[in-house]
Amino acid sequence: MHECQQEAITNCEEFSIPKRNLTGFWAALVTVVGVVASVFHLYTGGFAAISTMDHRVIHLGLLLPLVFIAYAASSRDRNRIRWFDLMLAGLAVAASVYILATWRAQMTRIAPPSSLETFLGCALIIVVIEAARRTTGLALAGTATVFLAFALLGPYFPGFLAHKGYSIQRLTSFLVMTAEGIYGTAMGVSATYVVLFVLFGAFLSALGGSELFINLAYALTGRYRGGPAKTAIVSSALMGTISGSPIANVVTTGTFTIPLMKSTGYSADMAGAVEAVSSTGGMIMPPVMGAAAFIMAQYLGVPYVKVAYAAAIPALLYYLCVFFIVDMEAAKKGLMGVSPEDLPKVGDSVKRSGAMILPVVLLVVLILRGMSPTQSVVWSIMLALAASMVSPETRPNLKKIVKALEDGARNSISVAVSCACAGLIVGVISLTGIGVRFSSSLIELSRGSLFLALVYSAIASIILGMGMPATAVYIIQAVLNVPALIKLGVTPIAAHMFIFYFSVIGCITPPVALTAYAAAGVSGGNPTRTGWMAFWLGIVAYVVPFMFVYSPTLLAQGSALEVLSAFITAVIGVYFLACAIEGLFVIRRGWVERVLLFVAGLLLIQPGTLTDLAAIPFVLVVFAIGHFRPRTVQAEAVKGAGNSP
Repeated sequence: MHECQQEAITNCEEFSIPKRNLTGFWAALVTVVGVVASVFHLYTGGFAAISTMDHRVIHLGLLLPLVFIAYAASSRDRNRIRWFDLMLAGLAVAASVYILATWRAQMTRIAPPSSLETFLGCALIIVVIEAARRTTGLALAGTATVFLAFALLGPYFPGFLAHKGYSIQRLTSFLVMTAEGIYGTAMGVSATYVVLFVLFGAFLSALGGSELFINLAYALTGRYRGGPAKTAIVSSALMGTISGSPIANVVTTGTFTIPLMKSTGYSADMAGAVEAVSSTGGMIMPPVMGAAAFIMAQYLGVPYVKVAYAAAIPALLYYLCVFFIVDMEAAKKGLMGVSPEDLPKVGDSVKRSGAMILPVVLLVVLILRGMSPTQSVVWSIMLALAASMVSPETRPNLKKIVKALEDGARNSISVAVSCACAGLIVGVISLTGIGVRFSSSLIELSRGSLFLALVYSAIASIILGMGMPATAVYIIQAVLNVPALIKLGVTPIAAHMFIFYFSVIGCITPPVALTAYAAAGVSGGNPTRTGWMAFWLGIVAYVVPFMFVYSPTLLAQGSALEVLSAFITAVIGVYFLACAIEGLFVIRRGWVERVLLFVAGLLLIQPGTLTDLAAIPFVLVVFAIGHFRPRTVQAEAVKGAGNSP
């Protein structure tokens, strides 16, 4: 599978600046720094705490220089490290050391910033923006640059955008030497939670856990119609919760599931779309969600487990809708499952690496029992090492441990850089006060209509999400749009979850659907068609956020009976949505029936007795239309449905 992953990564590199294939001294240097970074975070996360600012500065100071060694400035430099790479890495180290040595004194300083501080502050800002360009593309780096220009040129902007403007000295001091800019809340979450959970995923992968998840998913679902697609859904949901990156999930599980889907009759476009949607859903699937979920917990001031608890029903609805659609697609095309003799044996997989499920179980149990996420994940990593001793095939050696430590650090780089760059944007918003004015303008633009405000916020999040990491989009939108939604009466957790969802699904929304494009690179399909198929497969993710804003019961806010009732009717509603998309409900359905089913689905997803009752006439009309069709048309519809088991 390693060779397939390498080929997939190569196919996906057209969407980003490529990573370098390091050898010799530089590979050894990255390994050493990566191991040191991972050990540092394990130590501070589970055994000893240090000051918040020190922790954040060391976190970024260890990972940021690696960007300029591991990521090329352009495709031409993929096989060589240039002098400016070393200069940028050196500036990152120098600025971090200076901040570590002086930030305490700066807090009580009255005198203006020194020339050295201003120089290193400017250097660090430039380094962070360039690192963001290399790891995530131009969108985030360009957005940060625009916000910095806005802070410096405030008096020259029109209308409500105008402000007094800030000097370079004041701006760099605020963004670099305080916990309001680069080293703000987002960086704290990256340093405290994200790197440890990414490290947990790296250990599971190195010790056989990812192989176990894929084999179990394949063994459980592969024999049924459309089995490989269902394998993609289940395995991607499992892997996505620990990888934190939809594209990384495509590269890991997609290299296995996409060829399987194609071999059983799915088109390359459909196979890529299923994997893209399934991989994207990992960021919204508890118990371990993307970095944005931990940041949300910080913004809300609640334990992370409450965020995960609230996200459970929408995430289940998302995956159920995808599951229903691929099942109906298989039924329409008569696609069968894989022969039982070709499936992995559950007993063999469990015997070989079954103990690796224990760390995941422990992680969930500890979080649910109220232990801090950092301690929970550290103990889960320790258990992973212990559990791997059970089988000779998963038993760790020094090479596996070093690889896991290095991969954990390297896979955390893009998140840390995104959080640093987003911190620049949030810092400018805080310093200039534009956030308050933007929130007021959103309310004015929507004329006080909550629905319009939601639509505007969703569109903005999707557009940003097309080119920026979901974490960065969420951070920006949480500062700009969430206050307005709360003023319009949305509960805080629903407002944040709404922004979170649309920040995530931007990567499967055409015309720029990066995760779908990456999946197309693996499947060999057309990126545009794959993107549009992914959009329709994930349609429920565009619907449910509006529903839980108006009725937070879908976020498990309410009594157990209310939540259970809302979940059951929502599952039925999601099924009708899938029927409408596929045009299949018992028999093939025409466009009128599909529209009726879609409306019925929306009414059922929205919690409430009245909306549930209102859905019944639409379903009855669908049955009536099918009943009064001419018998020849009915027979053709039944034949076309392909309802083979």
